Amino acid sequence: MPIPDSTRQIIRERAGFLCEYCHSSERLSASRFTIDHVIPASLGGSDDVDNLALACRRCNERRYNFVAGFDVETQQIVPVFNPRKQDWAEHFIWTAGGTVIKGVTSIGRATCDRFDLNDMRYPEGDSIRSTRQFWIQTGLHPPSLDPIET
Repeated sequence: MPIPDSTRQIIRERAGFLCEYCHSSERLSASRFTIDHVIPASLGGSDDVDNLALACRRCNERRYNFVAGFDVETQQIVPVFNPRKQDWAEHFIWTAGGTVIKGVTSIGRATCDRFDLNDMRYPEGDSIRSTRQFWIQTGLHPPSLDPIET
């Protein structure tokens, strides 16, 4: 059953119009963000608002139905970031002036890798890192409450 527009709006407002995984602003996107099932519907997740998150298309596509990722530092499989149960600022920090998301915990590192949050396989000029440089010029990125490496 489709998620009602009223529920979508509640989720968008709760998220502050940010992708709950990469903290991109919906206001900087040409299209509205998607609604992600934190526990994927294919794995039994519900349409309850406590299982839904606002996600940009990029994150939603890369997330697919994965609920875990590999942390190269600890060499362990760990759950990916859960925006309903965890605080973004405890797991991530912006580096490189706000163009790169760095995982600071095993969950953060595994999520960065699983979601490919920084497009590190591509040249900087052809990656999300380059796009974030433009967003910084708008003053809307990175979000003001996010931790930034100094």
